Amino acid sequence: MRTVDDSLFTETGDGVALLGSRCTDCGAHTFPRQGGCPRCTGSAMEDVPLSRKGTLWSWTIQGFRPKTPYTGSDDSFGVGYVELPGQLIVETRLTEGDPAKLRIGMPVELTLVPFRQDEDGQPVHTFAFVEAGHE
Repeated sequence: MRTVDDSLFTETGDGVALLGSRCTDCGAHTFPRQGGCPRCTGSAMEDVPLSRKGTLWSWTIQGFRPKTPYTGSDDSFGVGYVELPGQLIVETRLTEGDPAKLRIGMPVELTLVPFRQDEDGQPVHTFAFVEAGHE
């Protein structure tokens, strides 16, 4: 499967996960990966897979299509912040665009969704979060 940026992902025993970094000095996590720590300014960073499951921390509905190169048909969609336990909060697209179905604190999990098509017409995927158990 083709993705928007292979450096954002890693394969785990549970499936694809976001690839972040962790400071070995203070334990701070970052996404995407960084060479230096934003908390303690240390440079002892290691690559770590981030949790595939989290909690919806906050959300909104974006009522317009993303800019090119996005080629999907969604006129509106959910955007949120997902708290990955013990790691960090990541900004993400949500697969749900109905505000009546979104709630702060709901369990969510990582999924890959089509973002655009490549020059050969094949789908290019990006990450999003879906309500846990609803992939």
